[in-house]
Amino acid sequence: MSDRPIAVVTGASSGIGAATARALAAAGFHVVLGARRVDRCEAIAEEVDGTALPLDVTDRSSVAEFVAAVPESVRVLVNNAGGAKGLEPVEEADEADWTWMFEVNVLGTLRVVQGLLPKLRASGDGHIVTVTSIAALAPYDKGAGYTGAKHAQAMLHRTLRGELLGEPIRLTEILPGMVETEFSLVRLGDQEKADDVYKGLTPLTAEDVADVIAFATTRPSHVNLDQIVLKPRAQADAMRAYREG
Repeated sequence: MSDRPIAVVTGASSGIGAATARALAAAGFHVVLGARRVDRCEAIAEEVDGTALPLDVTDRSSVAEFVAAVPESVRVLVNNAGGAKGLEPVEEADEADWTWMFEVNVLGTLRVVQGLLPKLRASGDGHIVTVTSIAALAPYDKGAGYTGAKHAQAMLHRTLRGELLGEPIRLTEILPGMVETEFSLVRLGDQEKADDVYKGLTPLTAEDVADVIAFATTRPSHVNLDQIVLKPRAQADAMRAYREG
């Protein structure tokens, strides 16, 4: 595939995943991009001289086929596939939305990590990066399904930090605040409502998050950046932000 070290990015068809693929390629990695929308991944892979493979993290067979197609030695895994649906209070929660959020954020991460751990070990210098959210730090009103899924995903990642202690694998959790991508459109299903999320402030961009991921993965092997929280200057937490106008 390439003599460059291999970096795998899930959810790489857009947003943070696509930006991370570009940033890691610029840092010298051969990037394997995985997502359901593989046509988008193929366009990015051609741009960065990477490899695009279909991947649906909610489907065990899709994950197994993806893992089998990845080279035997992987230096970096970026667990970026995820998402949110709905903003209903607990009393009105849609169980199907919750099921999807736990499948893609938690079980999807579990499946990919289990599949690629042997290949990360084989590199002799592996690194697992999991993109959670500031929603993994505290609850917020009408966000129980997403905060619950992100807390669970974070616990999976943080538990691995101890379970893999002593092995040649680093673990970094990235916890972004407001990032303007397709995230809010997918969650709310309406472009105008999605635009309102970022009105009156300057949110992070996907490239901002990708820069941090590239920085973490290019530190010396003995340096482990455990958790990195990044938010726009105008955002204090999931419930508080300063908006102009």
